[in-house]
Amino acid sequence: MISPYQHTSTLESIENKVLLDLMRVLKQSLAAIKQALSPEGINIGLNLGRAAGAGIEDHLHFHVVPRWLGDTSFMAVMADVRVIPEHLKVTYDKLRSFFPKEGQSLKKHDSLRSSMRVASKNKGRAK
Repeated sequence: MISPYQHTSTLESIENKVLLDLMRVLKQSLAAIKQALSPEGINIGLNLGRAAGAGIEDHLHFHVVPRWLGDTSFMAVMADVRVIPEHLKVTYDKLRSFFPKEGQSLKKHDSLRSSMRVASKNKGRAK
C-alpha cells in the first residue's frame, strides 16, 4: 500500500507536490516489485469512497498487487485472499532492500535506482 503523508480522501484535493511525490514512490515501488518478485503483471488499485470499497475512507492510498497467471482475481485480493503463497514477512524481506532507510532519499537509494535501470532495460523483452 502506498499512501501520502497528506491526509485527504480525494485526488482533487491533494497538493501537486504531494501528488508528484506519490507517483514517484508508486513508480519506484513498481520497479522494486518487478525486480524482487518477478510478477507477470501488477494491479494498481485506488478505491475512492466507501461505495468503491475504501477501507480507510479518509486517507487516499494505492494498493499495489503483484500478479501471476493462474492466481486469484483482483477482487478476491480485496476480500483478504492471499495472492502470494508466502508469509508477509518473507515478502517484506524480499522488498526491503529496494527501499531507503529512514531519512534516506528515494532518489539516492542505489539498489532501487539500479532496479529501475534493469526494469527499463528489460521493458519489451519476451520472457
